[in-house]
Amino acid sequence: MVSLKNRSKGFTIVELLIVIVVIAILATLVIVTFTGIQQKARDSQRQTDINALDSHLEAYYAENGSYPSLAVLTSTGWIAANMKGLDPEALVDPKGTALAGTTSATAYGYAPLAGGSACTDSGTGTTATSDCDSFTLTATLESGGTYAKSSN
Repeated sequence: MVSLKNRSKGFTIVELLIVIVVIAILATLVIVTFTGIQQKARDSQRQTDINALDSHLEAYYAENGSYPSLAVLTSTGWIAANMKGLDPEALVDPKGTALAGTTSATAYGYAPLAGGSACTDSGTGTTATSDCDSFTLTATLESGGTYAKSSN
C-alpha cells in the first residue's frame, strides 16, 4: 500500500494536457466569435457610410441639379466646400481603400450616370463635373453580397 506521506505533490502530465486542451478550445471559440463580431461591425460601418454619402449626394442634387463625378467627389477641397457635415472617412472602406469607380472587397464603388450611361464629358473623355443625373453607390459586405443605394 502507498502511504500518503511518500506521494509527491503536483499535477500529472495527463491533467496538464487536459487543461491545455480545454484552454485551446475556449481560445478558439473566443477568436472565432470575435472575428465574426468584427466583420459585422465593418459591414454595419459600410452601410452607415453608404447611407450618409447617399443623403449628402441627394442634398447636393437638390441644390445644384446634378450629381458630382467620381473625380470631383474624391477631391478633398470639393468635399469640404459641398458636403458639409460629411466625415471624409465615410468615403473610405473600413479596410482602408478610398472610393473608386468600381466596387471591390476593400473599396466603395460610385458610378455616376448621365441618361443611363457612364457620365463622361464628350469633349475630353474625362469624367464630367455637372451633367450626372443619377448614381449608384455600392459596398461589398464581408458577410456576403453587396449593399447598394441608387439615386431616386
